[in-house]
Amino acid sequence: MSARLRAFVVAACIAAIALVVSMVSVASADSDHVVIHVVERAVTDTVIDTDGDGTLSTGDLLTFHNRLYDATNTEHVGRDQGQCVSIDPAQGVWECNYTAFLEDGHIDVQGPFIDGSTTTISVIGGTRDYSDVSGTQGLSCGAEGTCDFVFRLSL
Repeated sequence: MSARLRAFVVAACIAAIALVVSMVSVASADSDHVVIHVVERAVTDTVIDTDGDGTLSTGDLLTFHNRLYDATNTEHVGRDQGQCVSIDPAQGVWECNYTAFLEDGHIDVQGPFIDGSTTTISVIGGTRDYSDVSGTQGLSCGAEGTCDFVFRLSL
């Protein structure tokens, strides 16, 4: 683990413990994992009707590029960008790949998302402090236009 990442993890753990009552958990760690919780404000999401039938159908696209905020949804900490393909509109199933850009590198994610439920998606890589990362991302979106991204990373 790089000195910069180790310093980040230690600082993040201290912040998470100090602010746990207000649920500010930008990052925490144990010996095997780093947990990063950010909130996406889904304001740029655009559905592209690929077959022009005016309804959501298999093969339609969702593209996005949104800001990411800390766990309290107050401090801007990064951004994301990506796309999802509608697989089963009746069940809310999408196949997605996207990138979360954070100050210390980016995290790449790929897998199925089920609208209206908490979904676990694979973390497939990253850059800089996340260059050797693997793990999962818990993803849940609320009606208010925000999505919680909870990354559980093995470094």
